[in-house]
Amino acid sequence: MKSSLLFMFSFVSVFSGVSFAQTSGDYQVPRTEYGQPDLQGVWNFSSNIPMSRPSQYGTQEFLTAEQIQELVARQAASATAADAAAAQLVVNPDAPDAGDNPGGYNDFWFESAGIGDVVRTSLIVYPEDGQLPAAREGAQVQRGGLGPDIAGTRPVLFTVGGIAKDGPEDRGLSERCIVGFNSGPPFTPSLYNNNVQIFQGKDTAVIMTEMIHDARIVPLGEKPALDDEIRLWSGDSRGWWEGDALVVETRNFNGLRQSFGSRGHNYEAVLTEKFTRTSYDNVDYQFTVDDPITFTDKFTAIVPMTKVAGQLYEYACHEGNYGMTNLLRGERVEEGMVIEGATTSNSR
Repeated sequence: MKSSLLFMFSFVSVFSGVSFAQTSGDYQVPRTEYGQPDLQGVWNFSSNIPMSRPSQYGTQEFLTAEQIQELVARQAASATAADAAAAQLVVNPDAPDAGDNPGGYNDFWFESAGIGDVVRTSLIVYPEDGQLPAAREGAQVQRGGLGPDIAGTRPVLFTVGGIAKDGPEDRGLSERCIVGFNSGPPFTPSLYNNNVQIFQGKDTAVIMTEMIHDARIVPLGEKPALDDEIRLWSGDSRGWWEGDALVVETRNFNGLRQSFGSRGHNYEAVLTEKFTRTSYDNVDYQFTVDDPITFTDKFTAIVPMTKVAGQLYEYACHEGNYGMTNLLRGERVEEGMVIEGATTSNSR
C-alpha cells in the first residue's frame, strides 16, 4: 500500500507529550463564523509516549526534570548510533542476500518529535496505573504484525498481517483497505500517517483521517440515534459542545475489528472523544473507551495533537494497492511450484 505524500519530519516541532500547563492560561480559542470554537485544520497526533505506562513508574503521571534529561540523552545517543549505521550503509551498500528479509520499513518513514518540558509517562491516564484494564474472561484476542502469518479463524479482527493467504479475507483490515491501523476511532499514535483534518459547519463536523482517507461525518446537537440494528466499521458518531470542547460519542460498532490493541470485539463499545484547543498549534485530544464485553473497566487516554502547516494528500489504498494483489499472486506461484515439484518427482 502506498504511503501518503505528506511526510512527517517537517510538521512536529514539539514532543507530542507536552503538558498543557505550557499553554498560556489566557488563550482565547478562535471562533468560526457560527460562533463555535474553531478546531479546523490538519493536526498530527504522533507521540513517543507509550500508550501503557512502564511498570517502574507506578502511578507517576509525569516525568521529572531529571528523567526528561536522561531521556533526551538516550535519544541523542540513539540518533548518533543510527547516523553511524547509515554511514556504514553508504560505505557498504550491498543488497541483502537472497532469501534475507529486508524489513518492512526503515527510519525514514517513522514519525518522530522532540522533547518538551513536561512529559507524561503514558498516554493512558485512567486507570491511575496507566495500564489497560484487565480483559474479561473469554474475551477474544487476536494478534497480528509484519512478521509471519499467525494461524487463526475468520473474521480477522486485527489490522496488519494475516492468518493465511488463501484469499483477501485472511488478511488484516488495513491490508484490505477497510480500516487503517491508526485511523481510529480513537486515534492512537503509530509509525506514520498520524494526521487528521477537521472541518466544521454550523450543524456538522467532519473528522478525516490521513490513513485510508476515512471521513467521519458528525452531526452536532440533538439528533436522533441510529437504529441499533445498523452497525458500522467506525461506528456512528454524534457530537455536541461543552464550553470550548467538542465532545463526540460513537456507538453502533459492528464488532468486526479490535476494540483496542490485540483485544476484540467492540460490538457494545461506547467511545467518547473530546477535542479542546489549548493554543494556536495544540489540541487536547482525550478519549474514553467503555467496552464491557472486552474489558473489566473503561479507560481514558490523552493524546496531544500539533497543528500541521500543510495539507493532507489522498492515501490511495484500494486505488493503488498492489500489495494485496502481489501477496496473493506470490502465494499462488509458490503453491504451483510445490505441485509442479511433486508431479515431477512422482513421474521419475
